[in-house]
Amino acid sequence: MHADFPHHSFPREAADLSRGSHASGDRAAFLAFVQDDASEAAIRGGLAEWGGGIALRRGGIATAIKALEREATPHVLLVDIAGIDDPVGQLEALAGICTPDVRVLVVGNNAEISFYRQLTRELGVAEYTHKPLTRDSTARLFGPFLAGGTTESDTTRRGGQVVAVCGARGGVGSTTVAVHLAMHLAEVSRGHVVLLDMQLRRGTTGLMFGVRPPPGLRVALEDPERVDGLFLERCAVSISERLKLIAAEEPMDAMPTPTIEGVTGLLGLLRQRFNYVVVDLRMPPGPTERAVLAASRLMLTVMGPDVASIRAAIAARKLVSGGAARMMTVLNRDGLAGGLKRKHVMEGLGTAPDVTITDLPKLLPRAANLGRAALAHSAVLRRALAPVTEEIAAVHTTAARPGLLARLLGNQA
Repeated sequence: MHADFPHHSFPREAADLSRGSHASGDRAAFLAFVQDDASEAAIRGGLAEWGGGIALRRGGIATAIKALEREATPHVLLVDIAGIDDPVGQLEALAGICTPDVRVLVVGNNAEISFYRQLTRELGVAEYTHKPLTRDSTARLFGPFLAGGTTESDTTRRGGQVVAVCGARGGVGSTTVAVHLAMHLAEVSRGHVVLLDMQLRRGTTGLMFGVRPPPGLRVALEDPERVDGLFLERCAVSISERLKLIAAEEPMDAMPTPTIEGVTGLLGLLRQRFNYVVVDLRMPPGPTERAVLAASRLMLTVMGPDVASIRAAIAARKLVSGGAARMMTVLNRDGLAGGLKRKHVMEGLGTAPDVTITDLPKLLPRAANLGRAALAHSAVLRRALAPVTEEIAAVHTTAARPGLLARLLGNQA
């Protein structure tokens, strides 16, 4: 699966950069990683008029990758690829850990026009220039990005991937799968992940993480005019360094009325800011759920070992046939007492499930009641989710040994 830098930008935040503002949380306006004194001097001199918004560090793209695995992605990032054996591979690795709205500038030693076109057209790099740098070239090529300017390629950027997780029917554990998939993606890919719970009145993602979501999601879905760059600061709950949750806990007598415009607008914002958007989606889909499916690259249909789930999974397969999304079927609670045997599920579906998760009757309920997701303590979940994570993020995963908490919770896997 090809990784690339998305080309979207936030015009309002970009304008703020010209004043050296950190327009979104602790994100730097401009961060550069360069390997030599001459390049550093050229960048400082050429971009001097932007003053406090400029931060430079010594090192190449490998240093940048290591740093940004732990830090917030800047609005504008400059990396030095001079002397790198595999610059394209390194840039793809960098793309996987940066938020999709970043604008990436690159300097190196290759002066061939074909290399420039490969970086800017295929990888989505905003600008590339070769050394030696001068103050004039730095100001001319890189200055507009700090001033909020755009390039022709800015109109063609793609955002992060949307993954829809749907239950073939109620009670099959689709929220459990969505929660642990989001955690696994954030941990293994080191990308920025958001879990969006579209079940506004009965969603349980917050309970499974032991947090209470702040209000705001319903308003965003009903009134897209009120969604802006500060929405994430108000509504997203940080679960870990790389994972955020956006959910709601509307009262049972509430009557939310999400709009297609609200859903598509919110997804557009999230795709600019996150590498992966995992959506816990109810089935059967209404108009707003169909809008999510239309934006999804992958749809996971979660089913149980029962006849009703088989029938619903077949219907879901027909729903996405011919669409842009690829469907994977997840058989959850395999081995459930009284449930169908796996061979009977395969006969009913006409094919084997793409993913099978063994029934964990002690671990998952106890972890949910404690508000502690079980992924860190269950090798079973890790092994089961590995094919999905590899499909989404194109990374190889390994299962970890269960820890002490898993054994205390009753995991025998």
